[in-house]
Amino acid sequence: MDICRIISEELGISNKSTETAVKLIDEGNTIPFIARYRKDVTGNLNDEILRKLFERLKYLRNLSERQEQVIESIESQGKLTEELKKQILEATTMVAVEDLYRPYKQKRKTRAMIAREKGLEGLAGIIASESATAPLEEIAAAYISEEKGVEDAAAALAGASDIIAEDISDNADFRTYIRNSTVREGKITSSCKNPTEDGVFEMYYEFEEPVKRIAGHRVLALNRGEDKDVLNVKVVPDEEKILGFLYKKTIVKDNSFTTDFLKNACDDAYSRLIAPAIEREVRNMLTETAEDGAISVFGKNLGQLLMQPPIKGKRVLGWDPAFRTGCKIAVVDENGKVLATTVIYPTAPQCRIDDAVKTLNALVRQYKIDLISVGNGTASRESEKVIVDFIKNNERKLHYVIVNEAGASVYSASELATKEFPDLSEGARSAVSIARRLQDPLAELVKITPESIGVGQYQHDMNQKRLSEALQGVVEDCVNKVGVDLNTASPSLLSYVSGITKTIADNIVAYREANGSFTDRKQLLKVPKLGPKAYEQCAGFLRITGGKNPLDATGVHPESYDAVARLLDMMGLSPADAVKPLNFKDMAKPGAITKTANALGIGEITLADILAELEKPGRDPREDMPLPILKSDVLEMEDLQPGMVLKGTVRNVIDFGAFVDIGVHQDGLVHISKITDKYIKHPLEVLNVGDIVDVKILDVDIKRKRISLSMIL
Repeated sequence: MDICRIISEELGISNKSTETAVKLIDEGNTIPFIARYRKDVTGNLNDEILRKLFERLKYLRNLSERQEQVIESIESQGKLTEELKKQILEATTMVAVEDLYRPYKQKRKTRAMIAREKGLEGLAGIIASESATAPLEEIAAAYISEEKGVEDAAAALAGASDIIAEDISDNADFRTYIRNSTVREGKITSSCKNPTEDGVFEMYYEFEEPVKRIAGHRVLALNRGEDKDVLNVKVVPDEEKILGFLYKKTIVKDNSFTTDFLKNACDDAYSRLIAPAIEREVRNMLTETAEDGAISVFGKNLGQLLMQPPIKGKRVLGWDPAFRTGCKIAVVDENGKVLATTVIYPTAPQCRIDDAVKTLNALVRQYKIDLISVGNGTASRESEKVIVDFIKNNERKLHYVIVNEAGASVYSASELATKEFPDLSEGARSAVSIARRLQDPLAELVKITPESIGVGQYQHDMNQKRLSEALQGVVEDCVNKVGVDLNTASPSLLSYVSGITKTIADNIVAYREANGSFTDRKQLLKVPKLGPKAYEQCAGFLRITGGKNPLDATGVHPESYDAVARLLDMMGLSPADAVKPLNFKDMAKPGAITKTANALGIGEITLADILAELEKPGRDPREDMPLPILKSDVLEMEDLQPGMVLKGTVRNVIDFGAFVDIGVHQDGLVHISKITDKYIKHPLEVLNVGDIVDVKILDVDIKRKRISLSMIL
């Protein structure tokens, strides 16, 4: 199997790029490192393509290994032919390999095996070959044997039928046709098994859709309804067409003695052996495809959320709303350091609003707070009303922001939070997290398991290992795109940096605490367990501000420092100039990049990246993202009227639309058909989490807490 050729064709990239990327991966290089610092040799493959390449590489290598195992197993049985070997080696999926292996695979004792042990294979052969020249009962009489447990002709014929049915079931070509037919012409249906009061699955009580057209989110919804014992879900194939195919392939002669018998054997093979297995395979295939789509959407949403721009230089009051236990408050300074924590009780059942306002006034005066960051969970709406009244009556110019608090409670109870804030309660830790999410979403959200952040659909119903692996990759890519301050980063943030394990991250922090701030990237080599390979992978992503070498504050990799020094020298500049925004307009001239790259002995893409870094040293890619909407007033659902146009923030993008926060606690849904007047296959083509959009109110259902929105104004 030419794995590189297959991957190149699938991803639409050159064979040379694939071979180089595979070689780099096999040498232990990480995806972020290859994507950032090996562009010249891979043909500028980005992290998204590289991750797809890596996934296919793993699959195809596993496939190749399975092919070898199957060939070896069949050969050991003395049943391997050149034709069969060729078929196995040419199979492009695990399913195809397993279909070919099925007749030779060790099975649990089947009815056909028992029949063979009773010596009925000869009878089955006569019938299957359609060579019977007498009634089958007469032929079967010769196989009656008390010793072997064949009491009469009927028993002999039943055993022969079992053998023929299993042979039909084990035929790889038959399986392939039936599987494809079920996908092409089959329908997936559902009916109500146990209705629920909330009617969540009501649309699926009488549901039918072609297998080939069903959307992924509906597959996951059906799966959930089935798991909750609300729905009966079935795959309904074109059974008449499938049986017609089996009859045609099995019955090739006009033999009145065997035709009906073989038809019955085909019916039995299909209903008892093939159909249940194919239904499981089709359901699994639909689920896997749906999960792939959902994981992809979740990953894109998570990436956008993590890349939200930080609000820098502001003192923030984090507000974790609640009812009975009170609202937990935490004040953090411009760098996220905790200055104060407390609990106030402005919400039911206590409703101690005056006391809460006094406490808030004291905190604002003492710590000169600029922003209030409010979690969007339970009691958020009630807290928001208190905050708005407080802001209106406060002499200091304040704003508030509603932040997604998903995962805050998970973090606050974690070992990491306990280690970070051993003297704080879980509620106070949660409030700190909510405050810091506004200051630097990426640095704070990496402390939470990605699947707990809640920007996907049906994430709890899918393969958690696959979801976790995919989302970990998204976080890793985001962290490395932004870069990490070596002297302030938490172990959680450091552990996502290319080449740095959790152990090395802890060792970096321990070294920093023992020896003071890093002043040179080379000091990383003194950190226990951080060897030359790990240094190569991580150094370019770790930033040191105010260190010995100005380039340590940029994304330029240490391996390129000599080239940068020569470049600056060519331009009459000194290394100290590397921290100043430089202008390389001369490089825009035709051939200038090529000529300079050749003179420096580096690739053109590497040179272009170096120039970009020197033009904007330490640039944060998150600067291009829209800032959160800062609010000072509040709307109620009752205030909304059809036709109103409001600004909102995209909170979640899913297959059938997007949920937008318009400031009324309940997010509104923009259906995919209302996002744009142009045709789009998926909302992600035009929307991202964090986008600030204008929306028009279409409908407000206060009882069901549903708001319908349109972006087509």
